[in-house]
Amino acid sequence: MTHDCSFLSDLDLSGEVSFGDSVRESHAADFGAEERGEGVVPDAVVWPESTADVAAVLPAADERGVPVTPYAAGTSLEGNAVPAHRGVSLDLSRMDAVLDVRPDDFQIDVEPGLLGAQVDEAVAEEGLFFPPLPSSGDISTVGGMIANDASGMKTVKYGEISDWVLALEVVLADGSVITTGSRAAKTSSGYNLTDLFVGSEGTLGVVTRATLELAGRPEQIRGARALFPSLDDAAEAVFDAVRSGVDVATIELVDADSARMANAYTGTDLPDVPMVFLEFHANHGVEREIEFCERLFADHDCQRFETAADDDAMDDLWRARKDLAYAIQLWDPDLTALHPGDVTVPISAYPEMVRFVKSLADDRDLLVPCFGHAGDGNLHYSVLVDEENDAEVERAHDLYAATVEKAIDLGGTATGEHGVGLGKREFLESEHGPESVEAMRRLKRAFDPRDTLNPGKIFPETVDGERVRLGESD
Repeated sequence: MTHDCSFLSDLDLSGEVSFGDSVRESHAADFGAEERGEGVVPDAVVWPESTADVAAVLPAADERGVPVTPYAAGTSLEGNAVPAHRGVSLDLSRMDAVLDVRPDDFQIDVEPGLLGAQVDEAVAEEGLFFPPLPSSGDISTVGGMIANDASGMKTVKYGEISDWVLALEVVLADGSVITTGSRAAKTSSGYNLTDLFVGSEGTLGVVTRATLELAGRPEQIRGARALFPSLDDAAEAVFDAVRSGVDVATIELVDADSARMANAYTGTDLPDVPMVFLEFHANHGVEREIEFCERLFADHDCQRFETAADDDAMDDLWRARKDLAYAIQLWDPDLTALHPGDVTVPISAYPEMVRFVKSLADDRDLLVPCFGHAGDGNLHYSVLVDEENDAEVERAHDLYAATVEKAIDLGGTATGEHGVGLGKREFLESEHGPESVEAMRRLKRAFDPRDTLNPGKIFPETVDGERVRLGESD
């Protein structure tokens, strides 16, 4: 249903309001929803330029029953930023300032619309960096990363976004502005509200300021790429390296299908075989760690192990992995990638998870390139199908669901870093149990009783496509 958003014109905002068709249509979908044709056009778009703007829009919308969906770069993959029930798309991309840098404390204060890569740029001269940046850090915002509790290639060493967020400023649905956490390295004071908002996908409040922790840039950075005769050998090598305590900052798996696609896209001439990409960080002794890893990989029939140190060589080494998302997308114009697979399992179960997905692909005669942040048990996969072939699409959906269910059965999760959004709602109870999900609903009711903030996400709180108040469908 549409909502009357004319009240926005009466608010005293420093930011901009638009009701234009083209502007609203540009905020109908994020990257994942656009690929699947799942966009919903909002009734209005607001670009706040301050916390005061956000604190003015939210209570006005809340009082009128108008949904508000936070938006920024639109790079999420599970429909997290889709205004599922129309209303207001709150575009935070103009709140993109670096507010303060405190190099002595290894901290930076930023607004949510700042791109992740700009955090690193702001502190580079201090010899610092923000370790948990996801692969999309060049095009995604800090606010989006916090909303999804994103993570990236370096998670195996440095952890995910939540491990590096010290404090937040958050505006609640009723316009209240609260702060969470502190600038101290640790605290045991009160409830950990910071971690509650991280990963909540904008359903509990809108982050308007974040204090992030930084790390010193390591003196030694080396890259490596290992080639294996089989995917099983590669997956087992990854598990062995992590289990044996190899101090690796990045360890990425690429299967033969992905390698073939990457070669075609980048023009490289690597063999179409499974590969593991690595990056090592240290202040001393990095060569010993690389030698240790190479010996372990040799036990798993590694065919080639090559390293690089300077920036140009590192870029050449990593190009096949970094360009993989585009390579898959452009592999065959007649095939479309359904669902961005994003399961994570305990590292001991990683080889089994990889075998399971490739076995399903063979059984269902589907092309399923697999890759991912293997060091923390994260497996990405894309199911490529001809959308005109209904039987093929149905097999793809079955594979996707079976893969998620297998990950949960192995003690893992339906989503390691993309969030629940619209795409993973059906798996929430399977993973957490109905009692835990109800506890989550209670938190949502406490912070947002009118279901104003990003309704329809995480919980499938809809009846026949209509928005309902939380609890009324119980």
